[in-house]
Amino acid sequence: MKNQLVWEERFNIGVDIIDKEHKNLFRIINRLFAMEEDEEKSRWACQEGIKFFKSHAVKHFADEEEYMKSIEYSDLEMHQRIHEDFRDKTLPRLEQELEESDYSPEAVSHFLGVCTGWLIGHTLIEDHAITGKTNSYWKNLMSKEESKAMEQAIVQLLYEMFQLDSHMMSESYSGEKFGEGIYYRLTYKNTQGKKWETTLVFEERLLLSTIGKILDVKTNSVNELVLNVVRFTAKQFVERIIEQFRPDDGYELISENLLTYEQFKKAFQRENPQFSLLFDTGAGYFAYCVIAPHLAESGIGISIKAENAMAQVANYLRKNEKEKENSSQKKKILVVDDSSVMLELMKELLSDDYELGYANSGMSAIRSLTLNRPDLVLLDYEMPVCDGRQVLEMIRSEADIADIPVIFLTGRVDKESITKVMSLKPAGYLSKNQKPEEIKKNIDGYFKKKSR
Repeated sequence: MKNQLVWEERFNIGVDIIDKEHKNLFRIINRLFAMEEDEEKSRWACQEGIKFFKSHAVKHFADEEEYMKSIEYSDLEMHQRIHEDFRDKTLPRLEQELEESDYSPEAVSHFLGVCTGWLIGHTLIEDHAITGKTNSYWKNLMSKEESKAMEQAIVQLLYEMFQLDSHMMSESYSGEKFGEGIYYRLTYKNTQGKKWETTLVFEERLLLSTIGKILDVKTNSVNELVLNVVRFTAKQFVERIIEQFRPDDGYELISENLLTYEQFKKAFQRENPQFSLLFDTGAGYFAYCVIAPHLAESGIGISIKAENAMAQVANYLRKNEKEKENSSQKKKILVVDDSSVMLELMKELLSDDYELGYANSGMSAIRSLTLNRPDLVLLDYEMPVCDGRQVLEMIRSEADIADIPVIFLTGRVDKESITKVMSLKPAGYLSKNQKPEEIKKNIDGYFKKKSR
C-alpha cells in the first residue's frame, strides 16, 4: 500500500474515549487511501467513504467536547472553535472541490492530504493540550464571532474594491512566506493610549492584477506608482475595518512602515496576533494580521512621514527589487528546527549564498512548503510534538510537494533512526555535531552534484 497512517503510542493522550475514536479515524483514512489506489472502486464507494469519515469526525468532536466540559477544561471554547473551523469551513470546501471535479484523483488526494495533516497536527498539539502534555498555540485569538465578522468584512471589502471572490484559507496564519510579497504595517492609537497594529501582506501578483491593471501598468514588478496607490488604498481598507470593529474609540494613524519579510517574521516571534487571517483571492494571496492593543517594538521597518514618503517608497522598492534579484539567483532552502539557536546559526551560515525560509514546527513546515516551494529542506529529526520522520511522511504523501528533497539535520545519525526513514527517501543526513563549515560544504556539494 502506497500511503498508510501508522498509529503510534505518542498519539495517545490518555483518555480512552478520545484515543479510541482517534484510532478509528486513522483506520477510516487508511481505508480511503486503499480506495484511492484501487481503480476498480467506484466513485460511489469513494463518496460513501468520505461521508463515513465526516460523520465519525463530527461525532468525535462532540464526544471530545463533552469530555472537556466534564473536566472543566479551560480552553474548551478555543478547542470548539478549531473543531468548527474544520467542520464548517475546511470540509465543505474540500467537498465542493470533490463535487466540481467529479471526484477526480487529484481532488481525492487533496482531500486525504488535508484531512490527514489536520488530524495528525490536531491530535499531537491541541488534543494533547487537554491533558497538559502540550500548550495550545492559539491563546490570543479573538472570539469566533469577531473572527467570523472580520473574515466577512475583509471578503466584502476585497470584492467591493477589486471584484475578487475570496475565501479564507486559515484563521491562524503563522507568517509563512508566499511568493514575492509586500509587507505594509499601519499603527493606530486612540485617546486612551490603546494601539491597533495592522500588517497587510500582499502577494505581488495580486497587486499587479488589481491596482496594476487599473493603472494599466505594463511591468511585471510593483513600481512606485502602484505601491503609493496601495498605501492609500490599504489605509482606507484598514480604517473601514477599525470603524466596523471599534467605531467609538477614536483611533488615529500614528505610523506606517514598509517591512522586509525578516522584520515581519520577528513580529510573529515576539507576539501572536489577535487576528491572523490568510485569504486566497483567486488572483494571489492576501494576509491580514492585527496585534491589539499593544504596539510592536518601535524602529522596525521604514518609517513613512509626509515629508519623506516619496523617497522612502522609492528606496523600499529599490531594496525590494535588489533582494528579489539576489534571491532569484539563489537556491531556496527551508530550515525546519524548533531551536531558535539552530535557526540563527543556519541563517549566519547559509544566508549569503541561499534564500532561506524558516519553520519552527512540523505543521508550519508543511504550510511553508505549499506556499513557497524550496529547492531543499533541512529538517530537524528530533522536534517535539511532530518529529522529522512524521514531517517527511506528510511531505511524501502530498503529491504537490512529494518530490522536494529533504536532508535531515540531526544530533543523531544512529542506524536505527536512519532505517526508520529509508523508505521515505531522504536526500541525506547531516550531523549537528559537525563543524559549521563542514555543514556548509556538504550543502554546497549537494547542489553542485544536483546541477551536474
